[in-house]
Amino acid sequence: MNEIIAIGKRELQNYFTTPVAYVFIVIFLVLTGVFAFHIGGFYERGQADLLPFFQFHPWLYLFLIPAISMRLWAEERKSGSIELLMTLPVSTTQAVLAKFLAAWLFTGIALFFTFPIWITVNYLGNPDNMVIFAAYLGSFLLAGAYLAVGACISGVSRNQVIAFILAVVVCFGFILAGFPAVLDFFQGWAPQALINTISSLSFLTHFNSIMKGVIDFRDLIFFASFMGCWLFANVVIVEMKKAD
Repeated sequence: MNEIIAIGKRELQNYFTTPVAYVFIVIFLVLTGVFAFHIGGFYERGQADLLPFFQFHPWLYLFLIPAISMRLWAEERKSGSIELLMTLPVSTTQAVLAKFLAAWLFTGIALFFTFPIWITVNYLGNPDNMVIFAAYLGSFLLAGAYLAVGACISGVSRNQVIAFILAVVVCFGFILAGFPAVLDFFQGWAPQALINTISSLSFLTHFNSIMKGVIDFRDLIFFASFMGCWLFANVVIVEMKKAD
């Protein structure tokens, strides 16, 4: 645990020693404000909730999260610092977890800075704050799912641009998995069990449920197991690359 904390602390500090962290946070805050207040019609709706704020998070994360995750391993391999990291008395699993948790915490910090919007909606009305809390939890879990995918893909290529593009494509696929157009493609020739499985893999299916204030244990299990699977794959890939 101490090794994970040490590496994670180093990774988190690296974010804030470069302009990347500040640029990301500013862009995230600006875009969430634009989507919530202008495109989402926050004031025009006349309802005391943050639905216009959260409903765009899956699409914002689709591009912003891969921008964070693309450097996790691709930069290490390109600079050669991965050899130094692997010589430390830490396992590959510990290194993968530390990098992931640091990136996830950084994303959580950016999400935390949106609290003025929560204060605003309480000033203007009487929202159900438990629903808003659940939506924040869902958004944080969603970001973790995107990061797990991006971290795994970052371990495949030393080119950050390629890692970014692949992460966007894969995450986009998990968003579309629950869309009727995708499910209709399988309807008629695929067994219903397969269709239900594909639908259950959609980020939107689980995020929308939590966003409405329904914290279902199955949704929590989905995000936890999804992140676990991709992080396990990340460990396998790093081990394979280390052997090359």
